[in-house]
Amino acid sequence: MHLSDARTIPQLLADMARLGDHPAVVAADTAVSYGELSERIAEAGRAYLAHGVGPGDRVGLWAPNRLDFILAMLGAQSVGAAVVPLNTRYTGHEAAMILRRSGASVLVVADDFLGRRPLETLRTAAVDAVSDGAEEPALSAPVPGLPSVRLVVRLDGTADEPGESSWKSFLADGAGEEERFDAAAAAVQPDDVVDILYTSGTTGLPKGVMSAHRQTLGVARAWAAGAELSAEDRYAIVNPFFHGFGYKAGVIAALLAGATIYPVETFDASALLELVQKERISVLPGVPTIFTSLLNHPDLKRYDTSSLRFAIAGAATAPETLFRDMSEVLGFRTVAQAYGMTECVVATLSRPGESLEHAKQTTGPAVAGVEIRVADAAGNDVPVGDDGEILLRGENVMLGYFDDPEATANAVDAQGWFHTGDIGRLDEHGCLKITDRLKDMFIVGGFNVYPAEIENVLRQHPAVNESAVVGVDDERMGSVGRAYVALLHDADPMPTADDLAAFCKTRLANYKVPRSFVIVNDFPRNSTGKVLKSKL
Repeated sequence: MHLSDARTIPQLLADMARLGDHPAVVAADTAVSYGELSERIAEAGRAYLAHGVGPGDRVGLWAPNRLDFILAMLGAQSVGAAVVPLNTRYTGHEAAMILRRSGASVLVVADDFLGRRPLETLRTAAVDAVSDGAEEPALSAPVPGLPSVRLVVRLDGTADEPGESSWKSFLADGAGEEERFDAAAAAVQPDDVVDILYTSGTTGLPKGVMSAHRQTLGVARAWAAGAELSAEDRYAIVNPFFHGFGYKAGVIAALLAGATIYPVETFDASALLELVQKERISVLPGVPTIFTSLLNHPDLKRYDTSSLRFAIAGAATAPETLFRDMSEVLGFRTVAQAYGMTECVVATLSRPGESLEHAKQTTGPAVAGVEIRVADAAGNDVPVGDDGEILLRGENVMLGYFDDPEATANAVDAQGWFHTGDIGRLDEHGCLKITDRLKDMFIVGGFNVYPAEIENVLRQHPAVNESAVVGVDDERMGSVGRAYVALLHDADPMPTADDLAAFCKTRLANYKVPRSFVIVNDFPRNSTGKVLKSKL
């Protein structure tokens, strides 16, 4: 196993080019070698330069798992810009908020995905925000209401509006920028910001988690080492590229190892089993829902899954028998766990040769370069086997929250320890077990959901007085949301549960919309009036 020791994306591109004809990405009927991928990323980088994008700029990227996502992302990073990936399930309101908060100057968007028209919803939402009191729209901007966005690049189809460019035309604009590209790539430093990944957080407002080149590559290297990735591996990436799991532990980890990437644009159990069999997929991480869907497939026995070597079933509570079934039924030779969050994507990882039983119960020890403490409310370390808040420190823990020093100071203490808000315990081997969450967050199909964000949306409904959202167990998704809602006594008309769900669907990604709504007269409260969600 050989992993690139690159500390910047341009250094990674140089290492990739040396792999020549070895397949880098296989998407549908298109196979791209490492040499070709390196050149196509440089082509995208030259295009960004031609449009005035450079160090310190932010590029929004709103697209599913496609080859063009990789080209657009690494092309921007190779000239010193930072990427801001957007969840493909976002509504226009959610996307507008993140583009506004990040100050992104370019938006690269796939505008035809699963029948959705994200650019259309974004434009509507951005104008709505202006009418709600945000800044005045720049009428000449490609997205009125988002004056920082000066260029929209469409990955699909043609450019129809002023300030737009098709992907093909965008790339053509970079002709003749070779010298500038070489100079820009050479100037990128390991400590430069490479990405800003937004997480909703407990306040309901998105916070931009900043990472440097060395950190994103360090996270990917830790994951690749733990997975023992090599150039022989064929890595099917189901986890979204906009998420740290699919981006850093997926795309970047694979490129560091010289593995072949198979982007999975949408999850379909039959199609994925077909891919595993046809392409002899060896690495397939995902959330538990992915594996339970494969295991429950009625024709599973018809497929040859013997090539499967390594999986991590992370990001949600796993059914009791899942790890054993992944090994004995699907045929994985190694099934591991990992623990991380946007602020430190890979903090722990199961040890090589770990028993299934122990891997199922713990997320492994800290990866290289990360320290872990488990502390009580006073900040003192607790004994082995006792519960406390998980604290992380190390070179791969985020730089901080973008343009939010107060939130950064609240999350990282004076000694550099990041307070995760998660509760866990360390065993005698130094392996971490997650036991609870200090915060209210719950996980739906692998995606973090913060009740405060949903409650903020419900507060905008003219008939809602107060709400409290909690996660409840769900066999397929791990958890789903349930909203308890108190209505205004004089609301007219009184909304139904369906009305409230419809209201949320226009403002929240579908996984955030509560599965059920319960109308209540009041909430259980403590002596200070705070809602007791544990009682709910």
